[in-house]
Amino acid sequence: MGGPNGVAVDNSGVKRRGCTIRKNDFFPEESFKSWSNYGRAFLETPCRLKDRVLTRSSDQTELVEVKARSNHEMKKTLNWWDLMWFGIGAVIGSGIFVLTGLEAREVVGPAVVLSYVVSGVSALLSVFCYTEFAVEIPVAGGSFAYLRVELGDFVAFIAAGNILLEYVIGGAAVARSWTSYFATLCNKNPDDFRIIVHKMSSDYNHLDPIAIGVLIVITILAVYSTKGSSIFNYIASVFHLLVIAFIIIAGLTKAKADNYTPFTPFGVRGVFHASAVLFFAYVGFDAVSTMAEETKNPARDIPIGLVGSMVITTVAYCLLAVTLCLMVPYDKIDINAPFSVAFSEVGMDWAKYIVALGALKGMSTVLLVSAVGQARYLTHIARTHMMPPWFAHVDERTGTPINATISMLSATAVIAFFTDLGILSNLLSISTLFIFMLVALALLVRRYYSSGVTTKANQIKLIVCLVLILGSSAGISAYWATSDGWIGYAIAVPLWFLGTFSLCLSVPQAKQPKLWGVPLVPWLPSLSIAINIFLLGSIDKKSFIRFGIWTGFLFVYYLLLGLHASYDTAKEYDKRKNSTVEVDKEWNKVEEGYDGEKVSTTAVSY
Repeated sequence: MGGPNGVAVDNSGVKRRGCTIRKNDFFPEESFKSWSNYGRAFLETPCRLKDRVLTRSSDQTELVEVKARSNHEMKKTLNWWDLMWFGIGAVIGSGIFVLTGLEAREVVGPAVVLSYVVSGVSALLSVFCYTEFAVEIPVAGGSFAYLRVELGDFVAFIAAGNILLEYVIGGAAVARSWTSYFATLCNKNPDDFRIIVHKMSSDYNHLDPIAIGVLIVITILAVYSTKGSSIFNYIASVFHLLVIAFIIIAGLTKAKADNYTPFTPFGVRGVFHASAVLFFAYVGFDAVSTMAEETKNPARDIPIGLVGSMVITTVAYCLLAVTLCLMVPYDKIDINAPFSVAFSEVGMDWAKYIVALGALKGMSTVLLVSAVGQARYLTHIARTHMMPPWFAHVDERTGTPINATISMLSATAVIAFFTDLGILSNLLSISTLFIFMLVALALLVRRYYSSGVTTKANQIKLIVCLVLILGSSAGISAYWATSDGWIGYAIAVPLWFLGTFSLCLSVPQAKQPKLWGVPLVPWLPSLSIAINIFLLGSIDKKSFIRFGIWTGFLFVYYLLLGLHASYDTAKEYDKRKNSTVEVDKEWNKVEEGYDGEKVSTTAVSY
């Protein structure tokens, strides 16, 4: 509960402020009260895991009970205009200024514009899926909350861990690129402001103190106010779009058609390999869905904000990619600060300062929106106690999750200080594509399955159709990664079509959206699943190994800690809910007694 002057009061009546730590803030659940309690809980791991795998949350639980665990409400201050600019600020500035040069030079060539089209279409399909969930379940948990409702706690937690990894890595990559563009603004080489430690591995030896300084400033702004962050983002994004317009117009005056030959020097595979990595450029939009809890009218504002920002972003990306490759031969593009160096190469050295300043503005808004989004994810995860509830605290004065914001950006700063951009981008794309695939799958489950409504026969049909869609999509991806033939596609593509068509024809929809729904269900979510899995087949092996190690760590944490904390919390909630139901029944008896002018003495004894 709240106290005066921005002071929060915990359940013991002790006043607390901001990012403070008290006893039981991290593991207050019954299983962690003593070592003997934990021992008993650990022995029950199999049955508890089964319970959490099979149990689903509900829309109402996420909207009321889970949200209430933060003590204070987040302030509803955002409208569709704020969300659209948050979406633009979250997306434009990361991939286009961070990875375009690297992918165009080493992976795809001038056909990088096609890579942006492919990843943009995939992202737009995911945006539709996210939008329906965000409108129906407007809470800070984003895809974590959606997956809890439709696929259960265990799947939601594994996805949540990868969501957090996605944000940390994405923020670290952008912070490092911020340093590169700042160096060009100061007329230095992109690596001049980094400290090189020759005894360390080349992947981790370019230390970046400036990235840490930038993240500290972003943390302060994100903690202070969501609406204040929105205003800053809006101003910076308008300036940024003006710089993008300048890059396109000024760059095309120096365009040479010869630079577009050859268009696909690395072949079709290069296009899709680059698409998988450039998906990084679109990941910011899911941060906007975490702001649904702070949106005044989610049914109207979220669809306009998310879809509008994605369309604007995709068009801008394609125009920028075309401009870059027309200005400079693809094999001469600088991989650290491609646009700034490109203007120097064509004799417009003065323009590189405008470009660098615009890039810095763009990357600053990306970092800000990422900071806002990742803190809200962690907040909602902590509300379920899968992560310690200390992270769920919302400050009464600022209306922002202070503990989660500071913790996430501290982790981002550590990664940004050490790690090479190439490692970050590939690992980020795996996490993102995996999560987007799960959200599309969850949407199909939401539409076609409802407990007590869907018959057993239709459940079986649904499972068979989903297995066909997932299996054929994985088959297409694996065949793409391992073969240059066509036989595999001739088998897998018809199976995907069969699975989707059968779902459409033979399984009735069990639930319709109340406010806003994805069009062309099941085709659009099924296509989103197929494209996301297909792009996963273009990621390198080392990145999958890192992804597997991280997912394994999440599984171990869940079995040892998160499972027992969330199990205790869920059972405590069920106990309180059942108690409330009993009280309501007794009260109804009392009211019936009054209506019939015969009051039961036992009915009021509770």
